[in-house]
Amino acid sequence: MADTAHRQHFLEDRPRDWDGFFAAAPQDPPITEGVALAVASTAECEIVYLTGRPERCRRDTLDWLAAHGLPEGRVFMRGNADRRPARFTKLEILRRLAQGREVRVLVDDDELVCDDAERAGFAVVRARWAARSAALQEAQEREGRT
Repeated sequence: MADTAHRQHFLEDRPRDWDGFFAAAPQDPPITEGVALAVASTAECEIVYLTGRPERCRRDTLDWLAAHGLPEGRVFMRGNADRRPARFTKLEILRRLAQGREVRVLVDDDELVCDDAERAGFAVVRARWAARSAALQEAQEREGRT
């Protein structure tokens, strides 16, 4: 739902500037298609947000969701020291959620997260609304930071 293109340059050099990357997150423009899907889904679903952002970004994330008119919902974030790829952290959360309720659909922009969720039996919408960055994709998979 957030367009990270303006801050992906923080991930292009070595070492990656994770502090800069996350500090710029409050300025992410919303992705219209993602916001519209979340808003429309409130008629039939409880909205739950899964993000690869670390827990230390919770306040910025909650403020961003509210500022852009997104529906209220629980927000699940990775632990500050969790460096596993998002496909592991998000699938773990999905499985935990599915123990107590039906998970209707996962919407995600990470193809590997979507692949693993589908293999685990979850319905998936692939959010292909924003341009993908090779640096971001590598960081997500190798460094487990977002």
